[in-house]
Amino acid sequence: MSIEKITQAKAEIEASSAYKVLDKFFDEGSFCEIDAFAKSGDSYAEVVAGFGTVEGQPAYAFAQNSDICGGAMSKAQAAKLSKLYDLALKTGAPVVGFYDSIGGRLSQGNELLKGYGDVLSAAAKISGVVPQISVILGTCLGTGALNAVSADFVIMSKKASLSLDTTGKDSDAEYNASKGISAVTANDTDDAIQKAKELLLYMPSNNLSMAPATFEEEPDPNGGCLGCQLADAQSIMKIRPNYSKTSATAFARIGGQVVGYVVTKGEEIDCCGADKIAKMVRFCDAFSIPVISFVNGKGFSSIKTAAKVTSAYAEATTAKISVITGTAVGALYIAMAGSGANTDLTVALPDAVVSPINPMAAAFIMAPDKMNVPVKEQEKAADEFAKSELSAFKAAENGFVEDVVPVEALRARLIAMLDMLSSKRVPTLAKKHSTI
Repeated sequence: MSIEKITQAKAEIEASSAYKVLDKFFDEGSFCEIDAFAKSGDSYAEVVAGFGTVEGQPAYAFAQNSDICGGAMSKAQAAKLSKLYDLALKTGAPVVGFYDSIGGRLSQGNELLKGYGDVLSAAAKISGVVPQISVILGTCLGTGALNAVSADFVIMSKKASLSLDTTGKDSDAEYNASKGISAVTANDTDDAIQKAKELLLYMPSNNLSMAPATFEEEPDPNGGCLGCQLADAQSIMKIRPNYSKTSATAFARIGGQVVGYVVTKGEEIDCCGADKIAKMVRFCDAFSIPVISFVNGKGFSSIKTAAKVTSAYAEATTAKISVITGTAVGALYIAMAGSGANTDLTVALPDAVVSPINPMAAAFIMAPDKMNVPVKEQEKAADEFAKSELSAFKAAENGFVEDVVPVEALRARLIAMLDMLSSKRVPTLAKKHSTI
């Protein structure tokens, strides 16, 4: 191929929508394409792929090129993606995929099936080794959707569609957010690219490195929730905010260090809430991101729900700090703040309550004489019993929490704890994985 033809071909590729996406994603001038001239039939492969830096951090990325055959998967595209995943594994850098495809080149028959299988296998191989983010910019249906959702996090543009159902049923961003499939919803393509860059900066390059730290910033004095009051200003990124209202998860920075937030909201944790918590804890554990849990709840909606959360915490060896902010009852305390969670440190706010069972039931069992009052006065009597006998100070006396910390001192205490736990190492038994 002559210099003139190479220049013409390069100009054609760089004019495509996929190339422009990656050019916006990577730092200016850092994007290096791989297999730029790979062919799929008579045209170029339906994907642009390569590496570069994002805010100085190395990363790999690919963008399906809807300008060529609608971005349809082909054996050439599969080969290109497999090479990208292989390079990411060798060099230990995250992979971000931008999806926009009408499906697959069905004319390739079983070769297409093998291509899909090769890509899924390559993505599975690097899972837990390097972070993976999928960004859905357009259509992503059928087997292509299976590859997209195998990533650690999915970001969806409001204009995109994602579903295993090739008819596009139940495929919009709102539906996928409500089911916990997409972690972040973006307004449009540019917003989705920006959110992918933001999310990537909370993650280490691989499971042997640390998440990038930043300079410590004072919290926003107008922050509403407790987590906002403790985190560095403008550092909280909510994850799956529309999936279950019984729990909340987010990434944040405290004293410049990346942490994962898990928050329970005072109710029973339902199945979706437990799934949301377990996903966050397991990801943070895979990449040694400390988990800070804010515990306040009445328990779990079912045994299955409790088992999901309990196993995630018990198996995780990353740094784990629990803050009891309200009422920690029975199984919830054990699973997220007690010995069952294997937490490194558990503290409580002064008004917190730690009880083996519902405080009302505990009052009747442990102090029946104090509950021998008219029915309308029983709730008040139970509250008084809880404040005196089930208080955070009683829990500290009995060794169930390490300390009782007022809100105004909590941020400094968390920073000190994170510094102390930064060198945590836990040897584990030789096994493939747990089966819970």
